[in-house]
Amino acid sequence: MAPPVETSEDALPEPPVTPSAGAWRAMTPQARERFIDEVVVAFSDPRWNDGNGQPHNLAKRRATDRLRRHFDAIGRRIYLTEGELSVLYPGERAFCPDILAVVDVPEPEDDERMAWVVADEGRGLDLVIEVLYEGRRKKDLVDNVERYARLGIPEYFVYDRKKQQLHGFRLPAPEARRYQRIVPQAGRYASGVLGLDLAIEKGKLEFFYGMAAIFGTEDLIGRLQGMMQSLEAKAEQAEAQVEQAQAKAEQAEAQAEQAQAKAEQALTSLQNSLLAIVAARGIPCSDDDRERVRSCVELETLQRWLVRAATVGSMAEVLAENA
Repeated sequence: MAPPVETSEDALPEPPVTPSAGAWRAMTPQARERFIDEVVVAFSDPRWNDGNGQPHNLAKRRATDRLRRHFDAIGRRIYLTEGELSVLYPGERAFCPDILAVVDVPEPEDDERMAWVVADEGRGLDLVIEVLYEGRRKKDLVDNVERYARLGIPEYFVYDRKKQQLHGFRLPAPEARRYQRIVPQAGRYASGVLGLDLAIEKGKLEFFYGMAAIFGTEDLIGRLQGMMQSLEAKAEQAEAQVEQAQAKAEQAEAQAEQAQAKAEQALTSLQNSLLAIVAARGIPCSDDDRERVRSCVELETLQRWLVRAATVGSMAEVLAENA
């Protein structure tokens, strides 16, 4: 009989089995560090990435970014990692989920954890999300369903990015060790651990807080850019309105100047006509009389004087106040 064909999955190096809690506590810090290094080396094999590439990585980063921002916003502590941290349960083989969550545990800025060691942390994981793209479907949809339930992880979700499907599993009770499927409501899968609903919308995994989708960094950047563009448009519009108002003011000023010039021309014309009539009729006109005519800027007065100049015989009568 021919020997069985070794598949790429069979050829993967098995991660080591974590010592029991008692054995772990008995180990020296150096021995623990060597064991964790062994785990890291095992998972450093590129075949563990399943050839998922950027679609897989982007989906993980997008999900954790949204969750971090949401929990920061509501002031709730949660520890999140995206496929960079091995998990060590006592007596179990180490594993490295795509996204893990432990609620009510702060995530330090300078996190020096090389692994989540249950014996050291005093608790296991609260939730795991696996992103499936080109990877081993049996591992995520069958093996992990049994394994994570046996480890007592309360909730487990699988986002099948390529098929655009979502699978949710939940332990019905803390002591249960077999998952029940989460039945979606209106396309959303409720997570009691996160206090959020999960759903696929427009080809992406989204999280909902009540009826509202939670936002990530790219959404906030997009909103800020939109706000900036709106503000710039409003500023340009306001600037255009100011320019229009300024142009109208300049036009009104020019019209006022034209009207003033016409009024001055009319005054000068009346003054010249009045003096011309007086001269033509031979009415004596002194320098003071001429100055009075030239200094008058009231059209009605000049018109009244002009009418008189055609009939009276002296400048006194022409310029009389009440004639």
